[in-house]
Amino acid sequence: MSLDLSLQPHHDGSVLYIPNQKPKLLEKVKVRVRVHPKFEAKIGKLAKVIVRQSENGEAFLQAPAKLLKTKDGWLWFEAELTMYNPSIFYRWCFVTENDDVFWLNTLGWSDMEQPDINDFRINVWSSGPTWGPGTIMYQIFPDRFARSKHADKHKLPEWAVPKAWGDEVTGQGYPTSEQFFGGDIWGIIDHLDHLKKLGVTMLYLTPFFPAGSNHRYDASSFTKVDPLLGGDKALIALVEAAHKKGFKVIGDLTSNHSGDKHEWFTAAFKNPKAPESDFYYFTDKNTKYESWWGVPSLPKFNWNSQELRKRFIQGKTSVVAKWLKAPYNLDGWRIDVANMTGRIRDEDMSKDVARIVRETMHDINQDTILLGEYTGDPSFEVQGDGWQGAMTYANFTKPLWRWMANPQNKGFITYMGIGARQLDGMQFVETHKRFIASFPWHVRQHNMNALDTHDIPRFKTFTRKGAQKVGAGLQFTFPGIPVVWAGDEFGLDGFNGENSRTPLPWNNERPHDTAMIETYAQLAAIRKSNPALVDGAMRFLYASKEAIVFVREHKKQSVLVCATRGKDDAISFDAASVFGLKDAVNLFGGGKVKVGKNKVSLPGDKMSINIWSLPAAK
Repeated sequence: MSLDLSLQPHHDGSVLYIPNQKPKLLEKVKVRVRVHPKFEAKIGKLAKVIVRQSENGEAFLQAPAKLLKTKDGWLWFEAELTMYNPSIFYRWCFVTENDDVFWLNTLGWSDMEQPDINDFRINVWSSGPTWGPGTIMYQIFPDRFARSKHADKHKLPEWAVPKAWGDEVTGQGYPTSEQFFGGDIWGIIDHLDHLKKLGVTMLYLTPFFPAGSNHRYDASSFTKVDPLLGGDKALIALVEAAHKKGFKVIGDLTSNHSGDKHEWFTAAFKNPKAPESDFYYFTDKNTKYESWWGVPSLPKFNWNSQELRKRFIQGKTSVVAKWLKAPYNLDGWRIDVANMTGRIRDEDMSKDVARIVRETMHDINQDTILLGEYTGDPSFEVQGDGWQGAMTYANFTKPLWRWMANPQNKGFITYMGIGARQLDGMQFVETHKRFIASFPWHVRQHNMNALDTHDIPRFKTFTRKGAQKVGAGLQFTFPGIPVVWAGDEFGLDGFNGENSRTPLPWNNERPHDTAMIETYAQLAAIRKSNPALVDGAMRFLYASKEAIVFVREHKKQSVLVCATRGKDDAISFDAASVFGLKDAVNLFGGGKVKVGKNKVSLPGDKMSINIWSLPAAK
């Protein structure tokens, strides 16, 4: 079974369909939709196309859309909506001459009325930095990236269990959080040329604050860099060196909790009169407290405290602001467990925290980025008015794992929580569409697309042979920010989150695959040189059990992508659906596009990805 999706009517939030990407309140915004004549012939000749939008919570139909000049054989319609509110919901209505009514929303075409939850969204909060959609992120866990010549001089704390760089990582039990390999920030500086070769443009550092563990999500202070990592001097040097090479650098903050050794917590513990007493959820004379998942070392912040807001997230003297200013000059933050921040029982201040953090950041530097971590579906909360994008597994990572998983390795069931049954390509497409449905386009562009992270196993370990190359190809061609977790480019393994935090094999300390470095470098170069992969619209053209095909379309050019899990000799779709197929130039994979009279065929080799450049529509 397969699906030819190529002639489906289409609209998304990209510039091809909404030329004004930064509308203002009460401004009129032109929106476009495309319908192919072959599709129109199936449903009946269209009498009118209308956009249905909301105003103050009430939905209504706008004036009928205008038919633009036929483009590439498609019928393009243009309507106008008004930004009556900061966030507008809308869908397309199609009425035939026989008075049949059809709808188009984020999930696709339907002959039935649809719930508003799946409407397209546009808002005035297009606040992500201009460099965000085109960036390529590299995630670094400082303890495991690289040791510098300074590393042996760092005095070890009591909690640390020293490890040699070539030792195996303990993945479970003691001392998972205490094992100390000694990577530092100076070591990152030593390898910036490697990252440059890889095509990286943004470094994301997991926490660099003093703490009682190797992961440092239990910060004891937010006012200095851990001396074990080289202190403030090392971070200043890293950001300066990174900026000279064209990299952005962002840090990692825990807005949900601190460590139990944090100066704010220790001041208030057993001391109800301390000014910091209301920073946490204390009871019983400040001897008991709420914590993240009941872990005593991670006491939960109480964002009812105005003083906590002032010290941590609000204003130019806050923690959030401090590290964005000279001499540190970070380019943004990733916020740990953003989904849990400010939430406990009947209290929910999550959006307040996100909004305040963003406002503080923009007061310092409007060209910074704010990304929130969500392990589940963040689409309803991440709209750009707070978090500008999400580190999420729901719309890309999990469905890709489930499509590419090695059926002989059942470990992925435990670690990803996704069930035993695999998805086929059609289900992968449908799952992805459902989880991106409620994101405005500008948020979708700033979402992180990761194969894996420091919190989960390595993608390579639990997927089929060759899947990492295909997965990386999809990372770099889907809308959003591709994320390379340090070590992916070496083809490292890891059976759980801790075990995946493997020290990088700079001196061949462990088995690795250096060929992957060139793969990532090649994919990064393709993304940088093809604007369609940054700002282009996305249409799925074909899906089967073993394959998916989509096109990214831009006014300057287009990019065609075919990814396969297994062999599919029947990959084809209507040749009239995409402009310029006869002039396709292969950029990756070496496959050929075969264009017939009515159909186009693509290679369906087992576990492969092909990327072609196409000319711009004329």
